[in-house]
Amino acid sequence: MAGEESKKLKLYSDWLSSCAGRVRIGLNLKGLEYEYVPVNLLKEEQQTPEFLKLNPVGFVPVLVDGDVVLADSFAILMYLEEKFPQHSLLPKDLHGRGINYQKFMKEKLGPDADVAWARDQIRRGFAALEKLLKDYSGKYATGDEVFLADLFLAPQIDGAIRRFKVDMDEFPLLARIFKAYLELPAFRDAMPGRQPDTPAEHRD
Repeated sequence: MAGEESKKLKLYSDWLSSCAGRVRIGLNLKGLEYEYVPVNLLKEEQQTPEFLKLNPVGFVPVLVDGDVVLADSFAILMYLEEKFPQHSLLPKDLHGRGINYQKFMKEKLGPDADVAWARDQIRRGFAALEKLLKDYSGKYATGDEVFLADLFLAPQIDGAIRRFKVDMDEFPLLARIFKAYLELPAFRDAMPGRQPDTPAEHRD
């Protein structure tokens, strides 16, 4: 039993990180247990020598699977997809995969990002997404099943609402999709307000 426990996946995460959030969703969808290791970005714990040994770039998330250490959410999700094929994160058809591989928005809005500037960037990105997804969306971003695009989109929308107070009435398609995400435990339990390191005042 102890041997099995030592093989458990380990995720280094910050509760508010959208990049870590998409990995949390992926782990949940695949039904994988993991140890959550909090890394407080505001306290710059990602710059400690211990963490920089795992990821010299100094970003979360980092996934540790035995001797395998991976940083970058996309790389982590592709690794999980290859190793744990249950609940595939990609559709079978090539076109559907291509749509899911598209980068939806620029990443790395830091914890100290200027709110007005960030809100403007998010609104521009969301306006483009509304146009892009109108031809592909179903219940979720690229159809009626959850795929990779949804894992990227859900934390972005949550952050837009939670951190930057974006009015989602401007984006009815995205608002509808986000509501559908929150009906799924895999998504709901991965949201920032429900993490072990979520500050009490931000808990859902």
